Amino acid sequence: MTKNIKSILKTSLLALSGSFFMYSCEAEADDLGAQFFDQTAAQGTRQSYDITAYNISNADTIRTDASRISTANIGAFREGVFGTQKVHHVSQARLSSYNPDFGTNPVVDSVVLELRPLYPADSSKVTTDENYIFPDGNVPAKKVVTTYPINVYGRDEAQITLNVHEVDEFLGAASDPVYSNRQVTTSTLLGSKKISSKVSSIKVTKDSDNTDLFTRDARLRIPLDKTFFQNKIIAKKGQSELSDAASFIRYFKGIRISTVENDGFIMQFSPAETQIVVYYKRDVTANGTTTATPATFAISLGSGNAKFSQIEFDRSGTPSQAVSENLSDNVQSGDPLLYAQGMGGPSLGVRIPASTVAQLRELFKTKQINILSAKVRLFSDPTWSEAFEKPSGFVASPYDPNLRKMNLSEFLKDLSAFTPLNSQFKLVQGYDLTKTSAYYELTITQTLKDVIEKSETIGDIALSVGTYEINASTGNYVGPSATTRAYTPHRILLVGSDGSSRRSQLQIIYSSKKL
Repeated sequence: MTKNIKSILKTSLLALSGSFFMYSCEAEADDLGAQFFDQTAAQGTRQSYDITAYNISNADTIRTDASRISTANIGAFREGVFGTQKVHHVSQARLSSYNPDFGTNPVVDSVVLELRPLYPADSSKVTTDENYIFPDGNVPAKKVVTTYPINVYGRDEAQITLNVHEVDEFLGAASDPVYSNRQVTTSTLLGSKKISSKVSSIKVTKDSDNTDLFTRDARLRIPLDKTFFQNKIIAKKGQSELSDAASFIRYFKGIRISTVENDGFIMQFSPAETQIVVYYKRDVTANGTTTATPATFAISLGSGNAKFSQIEFDRSGTPSQAVSENLSDNVQSGDPLLYAQGMGGPSLGVRIPASTVAQLRELFKTKQINILSAKVRLFSDPTWSEAFEKPSGFVASPYDPNLRKMNLSEFLKDLSAFTPLNSQFKLVQGYDLTKTSAYYELTITQTLKDVIEKSETIGDIALSVGTYEINASTGNYVGPSATTRAYTPHRILLVGSDGSSRRSQLQIIYSSKKL
């Protein structure tokens, strides 16, 4: 299909001014290349080429240590294509202060593990009780309960049971690399609670003067064994176990939060804001009177602690079982279906055939073509259920199929080439993601230009479910290894090299000088 190049240039200029992604489902020219040709003596041609698309098994393993899980997951979800995926959380614990003084005759009342799940703050349901009586003093009050839907993947109407166990082995340093298949020994069951996919905050205000009587942030609270913490923490006052961090993390080595069920939902939470709160009373004497006075002590599971996600898979009897077990890529023939799953599940590889490169180089030689736009288009398989939220994007990495290794230390050059032109540029963009006609486009314009015009080599590219993390202060990408892959639970079935009209393709728009 041929278009006048002025139309393509117009699209490029719109993209440069901030409308880069406001085009229709038909891909338009990218900003790169527009400066390389004479508008009065060029034509634009759209051409599609077959590519080789294949599955990459990651052996259901991924790095999930503290440097990789700025967001973490807990839960379990099962569906018919990818089977069961379960994720548990393991973390060290640190005292809020060392050599703590719990006071005289400290006795634990209760202990809770607090998790802050992620939720959309603008989606809430508020329930107000204007006739509430606050039990401490029978004070007339107003009680406001605000309920939020937790960010979950799976069956949001389900419930899951979370168990908390004591860890029995030293977890190392926070900087140590840890993979998702690491196992740890546990012993004492510290607590258990069944949770739903909702979380609530509570605020109680006195009717007489509207002052706060009670507030509780939106947190999941799992009750823990108070006798255990009485003996493990409170009774150790003044002893070496509580004297410093190095001693404590070898004494109380940490906890494991695990999921009992094999199906339900996978919940996102903030590991940096996880803590254990010990509520206790201590004797305080004033004016000759001794009173049991409430106090609290926090044990942090957040910053500075070694922590990681344990991820389990059961693909028995599912279509993806063979993919996860196959450790040789079909780089020559490709695969008819592509199974892409986050949190260590399979990735997919794309290869531009040598014959396609040869054709384009010949066009460059004979017709002086300039690549305006080059995108790899990948369609969702129509059998993939619309009920499951599709991935918002993919991480693209250079891939060596011989070594079966992704290069996580480099961005594709297109990310560096386009981002300065448009800060909203996405290397992989999804379209119609709520429909069965969903598809993704990987931009490789600069990569292909250099292959054709500079005779550079083009290697395979691995696409993994997830996105690049962005520095909230600068708006820039943190780095090629800083991604959401370790905590993105999404998955999708895509069409590979199957010969259908929805097969994976390279779509190019190029210009050529008139003869």
